[in-house]
Amino acid sequence: MRYGIIGTGNMGSLLTQSLISSGALNTERVTVYNRTLEKAERLQSFINGLKISPSIEKLQDESDIIFICVKPHDYHHILSQLKPSASQCVVSITSPVSVTDLEDRLPCQVARIVPSITNQAHAGVSLFTFGQSVTEEYKEELIKVFSSISRPVEIEEPYIRVASDIVSCGPAFVGFLLENMIKAAHEVGDIPMDKATELMQEMVVGLGGLLEKKIFTFPELIKKVTVKGGVTGEGITALEENINDTFVEMFKATHYKHYLDKQSLHL
Repeated sequence: MRYGIIGTGNMGSLLTQSLISSGALNTERVTVYNRTLEKAERLQSFINGLKISPSIEKLQDESDIIFICVKPHDYHHILSQLKPSASQCVVSITSPVSVTDLEDRLPCQVARIVPSITNQAHAGVSLFTFGQSVTEEYKEELIKVFSSISRPVEIEEPYIRVASDIVSCGPAFVGFLLENMIKAAHEVGDIPMDKATELMQEMVVGLGGLLEKKIFTFPELIKKVTVKGGVTGEGITALEENINDTFVEMFKATHYKHYLDKQSLHL
């Protein structure tokens, strides 16, 4: 099947590069479009042979599956230009735009797939929600292609925001926490920032290996490292006393932004 990708910003570029670098798709099967041509040409400079469409209409004519990779408030403009047939599938990659929103506007098959920056390393999860009219052929195609860069997981609409927070926003949230841990290590222990960063990166890679091989669950890992009366236990106690509602407030903030984004769609 032929793929069209509308939008070559951060996520559109990440998706295009990941699918091609993994071997899931070749450049003969992918066409991109961006309102600002220079952005599409910048992506083309990294992907030899990538095709750029001059218009959404042209891209639609040459595609079986069309990904919309733009910000939520731009969806109305994009959808107003699309006239896909029942034999095509349109995919949203943003959580505020549900399959129901797409089905209400488009006379074709629709799906939502929320990717993650981890997919660039051909790892992590991609979140899938299929519309009612999607055929088994298209489901199998999309799952097969995304299996090359992620673990596809189907997610119900009520859980899409919190699931996206974990899968898609999560790397930035964890990165923020680790960056603050590095700064604190420098402040308290006087270790050079570059050395603390190097150690932190290697620790995270090692932790990922433990989790990937299912050697420990999170509770098992904490119990294993936390020796009674030891240093780790003191650190865990300090975290428990200071974490308060940090993550509750984080999820509240993302849910409220999700609500505002949905209100701004005007589909």
